[in-house]
Amino acid sequence: MRITKITSHVLQYDMPEELGYSQQFYSKRSAHLVEVRTDEGITGWGECFGPGNVAIANKAIVERVIAPMVVGSDPFDRERIWHHVYNLLRDHGQKGMPIQALSGVDIALWDIVGKATGLPLYKLVGGRCRDRIPVYGYGMMLKRHGDLAGAFADEAAGIEAEGFRAVKMKVGLGPREDIRLVEAVRSALSDSTRLMVDANHCYTTSDALQVGRALDALGVYWFEEPVAPEDRDGYRFLRDRLTVNISGGEAEFTRWGWRDLLAAGCVDIAQPEVCGLGGISEYLKVLALAHTHFVPVTNHVWGSAVAVAVNAHLLTAMPDVPGGLNPWSPMLEFDTTPNLFRDEMPTEPLKIVEQIGQNGGTMAVPDRPGIGVEPDIAFLERYAVT
Repeated sequence: MRITKITSHVLQYDMPEELGYSQQFYSKRSAHLVEVRTDEGITGWGECFGPGNVAIANKAIVERVIAPMVVGSDPFDRERIWHHVYNLLRDHGQKGMPIQALSGVDIALWDIVGKATGLPLYKLVGGRCRDRIPVYGYGMMLKRHGDLAGAFADEAAGIEAEGFRAVKMKVGLGPREDIRLVEAVRSALSDSTRLMVDANHCYTTSDALQVGRALDALGVYWFEEPVAPEDRDGYRFLRDRLTVNISGGEAEFTRWGWRDLLAAGCVDIAQPEVCGLGGISEYLKVLALAHTHFVPVTNHVWGSAVAVAVNAHLLTAMPDVPGGLNPWSPMLEFDTTPNLFRDEMPTEPLKIVEQIGQNGGTMAVPDRPGIGVEPDIAFLERYAVT
């Protein structure tokens, strides 16, 4: 079998309302899928992390830079292909967009191998370690106007009512206002529902410490990206002084970046982004590094049904570390804001929300070969960025 063509599909549409996080507001939702075709008629699908103009730049990297290095190769040679591309790109980007672009190609190769062998992705990476995955509902995005604390409380209660047993909210207005937002959300949830807080690296270390102490008092489960990803001393400073779990890593790339992050003791919970750090091939190495340091992993998930399905397979196949009668369990991140690329793009919907309500906040992974998601081609054409 040989790879014959690699195509990027950058998708975008206007959202029903503007949403924001600590770094910016946005009114369009985008996604970047990678299609890899072979001479035996098997097509694989992957996804690259990165929205908007980042996706457009990554499309050029996929089609103009990586594709010429890969077309003609056997898609089963995933490790050889990965290192061939990385070695040729090392002088031009060991992190960032070149690695995001490589991620989408690598994921598509794993999809091809699964389809060719008739095996779902979780079988290819080691087998099922759990039958169902707990799912947490991510919402409470920033808005420019209105009673944000009241709106956040209502939204959190609605997410819980759908069956989610853990929720995550955004902050980024400044320590005092952010603490008020967290207090409002915590009061709207039952005591048994976990609450996580995502700062998207907006704080100085001293401000993060102030917020973190309030999160400790409120029983928040994790404090995500409290400071800039480059500020490893800040991460360790916070870990040494707070009870709340410090999580992060979505902006880290490859095993080499993760080696340094973990060796520095920066996080209680690692959050690798498989569509950005180098794909499934590299994710498995990062997972091994995290478990070598006895750091639990809950993947960062953002994007279309392809990204969601890939992460569901990887979490299904993740071994229990350290193990026990009631082991620590990873959770699948689920964006509760409207997302056509997740809900309407696949020819067979994932139906995650329906499963959440019926199965105690958990979902099962599809047993279809490969990733288990086939995009509707007419849908891709309708939302393509030209």
